[in-house]
Amino acid sequence: MNRSIEPLSVPAATRRRSEGGYSLVALLAVMTVLALFAMAVAPSLQQQSQRDKEKEAIYRGEQVAEAIREYYRYRAAVNNVRGDQALPTSMDQLVQGVPIPGGSKTRQILRASAARDPLSLEGEWRLIHPRSNELIDFQQAVMTYVGSVAPQPRDRQMIELQQVAVPQMVTVLNTGTPSQNSSSSSISDDSSGPFVGVASRSKRSSVLTFYGIENHDQWIFTPLFRN
Repeated sequence: MNRSIEPLSVPAATRRRSEGGYSLVALLAVMTVLALFAMAVAPSLQQQSQRDKEKEAIYRGEQVAEAIREYYRYRAAVNNVRGDQALPTSMDQLVQGVPIPGGSKTRQILRASAARDPLSLEGEWRLIHPRSNELIDFQQAVMTYVGSVAPQPRDRQMIELQQVAVPQMVTVLNTGTPSQNSSSSSISDDSSGPFVGVASRSKRSSVLTFYGIENHDQWIFTPLFRN
């Protein structure tokens, strides 16, 4: 009696292991593709994050510059003082605002959030003092960027302050070498005293440029060179 020979069947457990192996390989392939994609996208995301922080820093820095202008104009008009005596000596003074003449209230000239540096870990702006080397260097950078003399403020008080804070106005374009003016102040950025601008404490290179400057700590926000 002839007996038919049936093909050997693969045990179910073996089939499951085989299918599981294929699934694992497929999963690893997908994970590899996703990892490569993440590696490619990460630098772009980091750059965009830094760009956003830099935009915010410029926005806040310009607000600080405008607050310094308002503070100086108030002190010059009401207290009849000029030069260093009319400048703020702390960020708190700008946040507190200036008194409203004839009343007990104050007028806000700077938001508390703008008093914080979004680019540095410390979150504190670096104070820029009058007649400092870095202020003169910034003036030269502005002149190089605009291709002529530095922008002149519209109001008389700021013109007077500019003459005091940067007594030696540069009349030729800078070649890119930092100034070594021996008469400039050597006051450190952590010292107390009147300040005419602020800069970031971050020493990183920037994604954006500010007057052609590509380093965070060289961006100076001051009312001296604003129309």
